[in-house]
Amino acid sequence: MSRGAAQHHFPTREDLLLAALRHMVDVRGAELRRRAEAVPEGPGRTEAVVQMVVDAFNGTGFDAALQLWAGAASDPALRARVIPLEEQVGREVHRAAVELLGADESVPGTREAVQATLDLARGLGLASLLTDDGPRRRRVVRQWAAMLDHALGAGR
Repeated sequence: MSRGAAQHHFPTREDLLLAALRHMVDVRGAELRRRAEAVPEGPGRTEAVVQMVVDAFNGTGFDAALQLWAGAASDPALRARVIPLEEQVGREVHRAAVELLGADESVPGTREAVQATLDLARGLGLASLLTDDGPRRRRVVRQWAAMLDHALGAGR
């Protein structure tokens, strides 16, 4: 695409970046729905859900979103447009995790336990930016799934 054509469709740099982010949100959402359909029943389900959430905050789409977050941190206009899209991603992942885990958010601590899973996943995504820490990440996912099973036990 020529520069003129790009400027015609995206008058500002923010318009171009937001269109790219919307596309990434759509791709990440479709991937999340595909992965949710493949989560197994029975033993290992919680670990599969945690792994799905961790994977949602990893890869090129997440890396690109981080670049936008960094830009939005010092650009109030961009931040105002990025936050609603990232909140949408967070809501979709949270809702999928709650449904797949059979978590009852009316039980005290359940919502926070699910949200901690998302926060853990973001942190693991950040940690993997510079180095491949796959073996450590797998151990963390396994341990967190066991802890999450225990925490959600009363809420299922």
